[in-house]
Amino acid sequence: MTRLLGAILAGGQARRFGSDKAQALYQGARLIDRVADAMVPQCAGLIVCGREEPGFRCIRDWPEVGLGPLGGLAAALRHAGEQGFSHVLSAGVDAPDLPHDLAICLAGDGAAIVESQPVVGLWPAGAAAALEAFMAGGGRSLYRFADHIGARRVTLPAPLMNVNYPEDLA
Repeated sequence: MTRLLGAILAGGQARRFGSDKAQALYQGARLIDRVADAMVPQCAGLIVCGREEPGFRCIRDWPEVGLGPLGGLAAALRHAGEQGFSHVLSAGVDAPDLPHDLAICLAGDGAAIVESQPVVGLWPAGAAAALEAFMAGGGRSLYRFADHIGARRVTLPAPLMNVNYPEDLA
């Protein structure tokens, strides 16, 4: 039986956005809350990676901060393995319109990422060792890691928002 850990990757510095994306409002709700609201019904647990956020279980990026989404994903995969989750359903804090059937859309053999937004993916917890080795060898690209482990690229029926600038919320 698949036991999913939802992981909101929220450790970015939001340089292009100019302020804290997680706290930005879209349709009356904070971005982080919108992502959480989409993930909670699909997952047995939820964590926020890369930041402290009141009201959420938060963990630090691994092995250190500043590694971008891979640091958050590495932390989530390690946490999933330690806590008995089979997979991690990941999404960035900047994807406020996640489908409520995302896990079903990405289900299948091995890992899967959303073609247009690789931070949104479904990862076997067992991929933690492969990610650790990839990063130890200097790897920093989420697309390259996905290719390295043979992740499927999935196109969703509707494209996801990717909030990089305040005007993306208009």
